[in-house]
Amino acid sequence: MPVTDLFNLPPYGVLIGIDPGTKTLGIAACDASRLIASPVETIKKGRKLGPSLDRLVAIMDERRAVGLVLGLPLNMDGSEGPRVQSARALARNILERRDLPIAFQDERLTSAEAERAMISADLSRARRAELIDASAAAIILQTAIDRIANQS
Repeated sequence: MPVTDLFNLPPYGVLIGIDPGTKTLGIAACDASRLIASPVETIKKGRKLGPSLDRLVAIMDERRAVGLVLGLPLNMDGSEGPRVQSARALARNILERRDLPIAFQDERLTSAEAERAMISADLSRARRAELIDASAAAIILQTAIDRIANQS
């Protein structure tokens, strides 16, 4: 399936959220009824993307995902820069391995939001560093499932 918009994702089933970073992929998932998104793990990216994609596909298969929500790192003014092109390239690479619909979700400020939440939870700096990417992925995914639920 090609890249789609949020409202064309399958209406029921697990979605995987991805926060695409330069060094990591933050991964989150929601339950099949799409009530809540939760952090899953952070996949470290090496020199080659293959092993990272292998782990992502394993997570997708383990959770029987029906679609993906990929964070789109737009610039603050809404324009697209090199990070957006990298996210789109990641989507193409994922589609070469699994034919699942992928929708993009604006991810501006999700890492900052995740950081604030973890500071409020009194997590240490080291623990926040471990969890930030997967937590940002959960925020990206939760924003998407809330948008889908509230569509009129």
